[in-house]
Amino acid sequence: MNATAPHDPLEARDRPARLTVGVVGAGRVGPALAASLQLAGHRPVAVSGVSDASVRRAAALLPDVPLVPPAEVLARAELVLLTVPDDALPGLVEGLAETGAVRPGQLLVHTSGRYGTRVLDPARRAGALPLALHPAMTFTGTSVDVQRLAGCSFGVTAPEELRLAAEALVIEMGGEPEWIAEESRPLYHAALALGANHLVTLVAQSMELLRTAGVTAPDRMLGPLLGAALDNALRSGDAALTGPVARGDAGTVAAHIGELRRHAPQTVAGYVAMARATADRALAHGMLKPELAEDLLGVLADGTGPGTTDGTGSQEPR
Repeated sequence: MNATAPHDPLEARDRPARLTVGVVGAGRVGPALAASLQLAGHRPVAVSGVSDASVRRAAALLPDVPLVPPAEVLARAELVLLTVPDDALPGLVEGLAETGAVRPGQLLVHTSGRYGTRVLDPARRAGALPLALHPAMTFTGTSVDVQRLAGCSFGVTAPEELRLAAEALVIEMGGEPEWIAEESRPLYHAALALGANHLVTLVAQSMELLRTAGVTAPDRMLGPLLGAALDNALRSGDAALTGPVARGDAGTVAAHIGELRRHAPQTVAGYVAMARATADRALAHGMLKPELAEDLLGVLADGTGPGTTDGTGSQEPR
């Protein structure tokens, strides 16, 4: 069952029943998913949120949907999105189940990447139908998120009897379901965090350093470079490695570390750690010559290089 375009109607025989939708936790994710489900014909009926930012997001993405306590969300909705931080999810589920807020036959969906459906066991024992639908996307809390869901992969975990329903909901939101086994959820989530979250840190640090070096528009400089690097990495994996570490240019790497120590010492540990990981991968794939790796790894082991604490070096990065 495939959607030919974001939110295109599915064939009538394949459409799940239209559902009333509630959101517990109006962070960046929940209102966007509910708005996306609304475009597919479902009906948001209740949302809960505490902070001023949550209230504003709910008003912007789900206008005219009442803001009510979590228990009231469950009382009104057939499909409930639990979109709270990972660490808050187990306690929330237990609390809702213990207070009798969960209704038999109710679809209870969490969006945590870390957890599968086991975290919903208290609600399952109360008769709920548990689904884990994690969008592999970064969210802004604005309407642009609804557009970004088009083609977005979702990590899906559900009981076998609910697998088709879970996949259908993802497709209705314009996403692509990717089945993740319960026991693989923590590793799946670690992989996404390693790529996406750390990328933000790396890019932000790079822009700060470029500004320090006198570049007036670091975003414009980095955009084409990082776009090409990402595209090459997705296409070719480790074969896309370039730069002084992959070439074994120990002098250049030592100069980098010296400059970072002078201008941004807080970035040295991250630079060295990523350079070591890059060197290991380049060695393993035959890109870094062993005779060049020895000096390079020595520089990285020291965290600096002889004669480089003043930021000078005989080689220029290419």
